[in-house]
Order: sequence, then structure tokens, then C-alpha cells
Amino acid sequence: MNKFAIITNFNIYDKAGAAMRVAEELLSLGAEVLISSVNKDRIFRMHKNRREYVYLPPEEIYAAADCVVVLGGDGSLLDAARRASPLGKPLLGINMGHLGYMSELEINELSLLSKVVAGEYEIDERSMLSIGVYTQAGAKKSESFALNDAVISNGSVARIVDIELYEGGELVSCYRADGMIVATPTGSTAYSMSAGGPITDPHLPCFLVTPVCPHSLTARPLLFRDDAVIEIKNICQREKMLYLTVDGRNNFEIYRGDTVRVTRANMVTRLIRIRQGGFYNRLQHKMHAHI
Repeated sequence: MNKFAIITNFNIYDKAGAAMRVAEELLSLGAEVLISSVNKDRIFRMHKNRREYVYLPPEEIYAAADCVVVLGGDGSLLDAARRASPLGKPLLGINMGHLGYMSELEINELSLLSKVVAGEYEIDERSMLSIGVYTQAGAKKSESFALNDAVISNGSVARIVDIELYEGGELVSCYRADGMIVATPTGSTAYSMSAGGPITDPHLPCFLVTPVCPHSLTARPLLFRDDAVIEIKNICQREKMLYLTVDGRNNFEIYRGDTVRVTRANMVTRLIRIRQGGFYNRLQHKMHAHI
């Protein structure tokens, strides 16, 4: 592994400075550093440019890299995963956010980059969701994929919505709730957990369906096999339109009668792991550190 793309928000001073520290460390290890060309002027203004840096257009940098190094929080890593996963490129997260649950390193641990360059790491494969939006007539309106979750809600207005949940074409239940979350095991420690869903080992082959603040005494989170076909239909009479939010970033309009169909994606997110210790060790460390 020799070509490393560095991804961060260079408009934020601390992140830009940290990215340059990562770049210097990688160069010292004999690696090649790839940076998006949109950040070239910013790096020159910082007086941090090196002739060894390779500047590439944003649409080319992921394909050219052997590894994508992401500096930021979990949101930054989720955004990078949508670009890297279709190409099979592994991600190395360096935490500069609040929790950084999926990140492998903290910014004061850059000496461990030598292990990545030397090939002393493991690949942690995480399942993803494939998400399609269909009209009542069955026509596909849009599609996306997610590492964490797909959320159906009323958007910025906190009103109860009416939705139906199906699995394999069979009605599971009708819900009156603030919304519905379909999460991967990776996403079980995100919004789903906050809404009362279970924490799930990221390597279990399953989906989680968690209603958000259901107006019912019997509505509970559900666990489905990952070969299930999950469908959520908008049956609201009061609200013309709901919203689908994918990994907290991409938004889609869900009109009355539309259905959101969720299945396992035919790709995975590949996370680089250097540390010893499994899922529960990481969970305890990250969660206790931010109480």
C-alpha cells in the first residue's frame, strides 16, 4: 500500500493543519500523497506545499488511491464511504470529531501510520444498505446506499407520521411515530441506539428497524436477516410528503403512496484496523470517553 489520498475539510484550520501533518508523516515513510486539486490554493496559502504532493481532480482521487485517509468525525467517514466503497478502497479514519466511533486513530497517534504503510493491519468489512424509492405505480424514483442508516421522518417538523412496514411483501405492522430507522449493525450505535434500538455486533448479518417515538405501547425495535426485503410505505393522510435521509446527509422526498425499499447492498465498506481488541472493547472505550 503506497498511494494515500488525504480527505478532510481544508477550510477548517485545525483539520487542514492536521492533514498536512499526516501528509508529512506519510512522505517520511516513503508513501505517495494524493490531495484533491480543489485544495491546492489553500495548501499554498498555508506555505505547506511539497513538490512530492500529487494533486488530482476530486472525481479521480478515490480511484487512484490504495487507501483513503479521512480526518474528521463519523460524518466525514460516512461521506467518504459512499465514494470509496463502490471502488473497493479501504478507509483509515483519524478522529477529529466528537466521538469518532468508526475512526481507528486519534490525531496524536500518527506514528502508527507506519503500520499501514508496512501492511501491518486488518480489513474490517461492514455491510451496507441499498435504498430505493418507488412510486405507488412501482416506478423507481431514486436510489442510494448507506453504511449507517436510512431514516423516514417528517423532516424539520416534529409531527407524528403514519407508515406501514413490510418484509418480503408481507405486512409486518402499521406505525404512528415520529419516524422509522432502518440501520445496519454498524449504524446500531448511531441514531438507532438513541431511539432505543439494540446495540448489534457489526458483523452480524442483519438489519435493525427502529421506530422513533412510536405512539404505541407495543411498538418495539425489530431485527431482520440481511437477505430480507424491507419496505416502508407512506400512508399519511395529513402530510402530503415525508423525507428519507440517508446516512444523515442525502435527502429524498417521499410522497403519499411512495415506498422506500431497503435491501443489503452488493458492496461493503472496508475499514483499516491496526489496534488489537474487538467490537466491545472499542464500544466501551469510545462510549465511556464521551460520557
